Amino acid sequence: MWSFRAWRRQRILARHPIEPTTWATVRRRLPILDGLTEAEEQRLRERAVLFLHRKHLTALPGVELDEVDRLALAAQAELPLLHLAELNWYQGFHEIVLYPDDFVSPQRHRDASGVVHEWDGEHSGEAWQQGPVILAWPGVQASGGWEGYNLVIHELAHKLDMLNGDANGLPPLHRDMRVGEWASAMQGAFDQLNAELDANPDGETAIDPYAAENPAEFFAVTSEYFFSAPDLLAEALPAVYAQLALFYRQQPLARLHDLQAAHPDYRITPEVGHCATNG
Repeated sequence: MWSFRAWRRQRILARHPIEPTTWATVRRRLPILDGLTEAEEQRLRERAVLFLHRKHLTALPGVELDEVDRLALAAQAELPLLHLAELNWYQGFHEIVLYPDDFVSPQRHRDASGVVHEWDGEHSGEAWQQGPVILAWPGVQASGGWEGYNLVIHELAHKLDMLNGDANGLPPLHRDMRVGEWASAMQGAFDQLNAELDANPDGETAIDPYAAENPAEFFAVTSEYFFSAPDLLAEALPAVYAQLALFYRQQPLARLHDLQAAHPDYRITPEVGHCATNG
């Protein structure tokens, strides 16, 4: 049966082909994509093109983007959706704004007693309900490896979270998932992390302590780790890894293990980043 949507999709892909040498450069920049099957990589290439067709990248003065830069950002954005149906997961925004460095933005929080606190915070990324995604270019450039840090995935995880309304750590789950199981795994690990920091604020935690800020940041940070340090996440928070595997329909830990088995020199930097995105 003829489909206008499928016809339009193929028309976009035909009008924006990626040269093999260009994609090879993107791949060298993004070790996080190592181990994808040929079919997965082809799907990712196509979805990266479609992402760039749907979203406008606005580079502020001081940021210069070439085709490889744009495709590398888009490929990281689409990696979490690789095994999800094309259902416009990144809806509600049309623009990604790229700052030349971390930026200051006003923050406002009402505490449990009703007191409103306002301050200026420095950030490397932000995502707002029905608003653009803002990324600091150095953070984007630092993303793409297996170091437990990925600014692109972090901020777009917030957008997935916001599909149910305000970001609260609960994205729309699939029909075969249970909210109670998700809440038990996520809230339990979130409370555990906060308890560790309460006991020792300067202690070293298994994942970036920024995840303890609130449930939304916990989901975004653990999504980063799921794709860029799955071994650390699975070891430290196995129930969280299991829920994210159900949500994203992927097993990056198995992919990483396959890479390590096939390439003995394939190593992950031991100093896995505690680089908060503050997003």
